[in-house]
Amino acid sequence: MHVVPIPALADNYIWLLHDGHGSALVVDPGESAPVEAALAASGLTLRAILLTHHHPDHIGGAAALRESHGVPVYAPADERIDLATHHVADGDTVMLPSPAARFRVIAVPGHTTSHVAYVGEGVLLCGDTLFSLGCGRMFEGTPAQMLASLDRLATLPGDTRVCCGHEYTAANGRFASTIEPENAALAARVQQVATLRAANRPSVPGTLADELAANPFLRVDSHAVIDWCRRHEVHTDDRIARFAALRGAKDTFG
Repeated sequence: MHVVPIPALADNYIWLLHDGHGSALVVDPGESAPVEAALAASGLTLRAILLTHHHPDHIGGAAALRESHGVPVYAPADERIDLATHHVADGDTVMLPSPAARFRVIAVPGHTTSHVAYVGEGVLLCGDTLFSLGCGRMFEGTPAQMLASLDRLATLPGDTRVCCGHEYTAANGRFASTIEPENAALAARVQQVATLRAANRPSVPGTLADELAANPFLRVDSHAVIDWCRRHEVHTDDRIARFAALRGAKDTFG
């Protein structure tokens, strides 16, 4: 499966997946025009739309694409997503005949209460739950929910490509470097991202193995994070408290 990030809005990515034979699906189309342009440029036919959560920058173009292409829209059951043709929930499987693809649905509440991720074809389509070197803000969920969601994603195979919803890696790397300044894997990733962005290239997708080595929000049990929490007078025997402290620090990071 070919995976293409389409830049949209200020810093979003719409994910285009295609089989190399003319059939494609898109994930979280915040606007329709970039998708239409990518389809036309590549001679692709849109077959399906997958949505991870209800925020407008992830669903804003879905209605127009559904209307113009007559395709199914898969989304979590949420009254704020009234354009879905198929509702999905934790443990469901989305089977697409064209492009031939199979995705497992994982409930990942935290950023929103109804957020889902799709896993299959070697990719993790995680919306705003997991970012490269970071994680989403908790607009509706709790630290316990978000940490549990990230823990589930962390169990996926290391070579899974992480397809997140925003180009936040450079900013996330600056924060992560304050948590683990001696993490060699993090330093290497930060340098890689700087090179990619200087060339106006996306920093994603990366692999889950890279995230496990460098993303502090997947490393709440590491000695470095525990030491950081101790210095900030966080209860180090409570991993939810450690995660909440990290997320709170990121929320106010300059």
